[in-house]
Amino acid sequence: MAEAYLNYEKYFNSLEAEWIILLHGAGGSIATWKYQKQFLSKTYNLLLIDLRDHGKSNVENKQNYSFSLITNDIVKVIEQQGIEKAHFVTLSFGSVILQHLSMQYPQYIQSAIFAGGIFKPGRSIKLFVHAARALNLLLPYKWMYSLFSLLLMPKRHHQKSRYIYQQQAAKLSSEAYMKWVGLYKEFFHLLANFYQQELTFPALVVMGSEDYVFLQSAKYFVARRANVDLKVIEGAGHICNIDQPKNFNQMVYHFLLKQTSNPNLANRQCPDY
Repeated sequence: MAEAYLNYEKYFNSLEAEWIILLHGAGGSIATWKYQKQFLSKTYNLLLIDLRDHGKSNVENKQNYSFSLITNDIVKVIEQQGIEKAHFVTLSFGSVILQHLSMQYPQYIQSAIFAGGIFKPGRSIKLFVHAARALNLLLPYKWMYSLFSLLLMPKRHHQKSRYIYQQQAAKLSSEAYMKWVGLYKEFFHLLANFYQQELTFPALVVMGSEDYVFLQSAKYFVARRANVDLKVIEGAGHICNIDQPKNFNQMVYHFLLKQTSNPNLANRQCPDY
């Protein structure tokens, strides 16, 4: 593949350390993982990627976007870094991107963590997506960021998550925003296909108890699969890794220890903060 052009940050721990690749959601950036990277880099090698048009990834491309295009961006970075297999940690729409990646490139996935995961839609998700499409025709795209954040993170103690999301999403241009909105054409079809897949890797779904849009479908998804666990963080919203980072990090760490192929990590304790 051609040389990767996405922005990324790499934290190299050691040759024996396993890799974690972190994928943010739509409107996010590497900054999404500000409470995870220092903690996880104590034990693992990390690769944090800015998706195209997000963060510092500036891509000049006039074609319409597809999930294959977005996934291939990520694979270019993985191959450029010589990573053969990794644990993936995703947030929100990043979970949908990983679903596509897992169906196209399963060889790269050692395990997966879906935070604020988006799965086969029930009534609440369909209503949310269709309402968002309609509002895109009426409101300036920067107003949509504020509206989305309020709908997904409505409570006062979600304020930090709302602020971080709005700060990152505001960097997306109007042209790029509409190209990402265009992924809607594949969105429901992709979720339905993944829902029927037998997972070949262990997975953890971490949701906030106050994720009113996506929690129920995540419960349905996990109930169908023996190799997928569900953890619900009480008092957290959709962006649960920012609302309650300590609880989130500990859940992720304990899950990863169970999936390790490195015997030196198997009995390691969770690092202190």
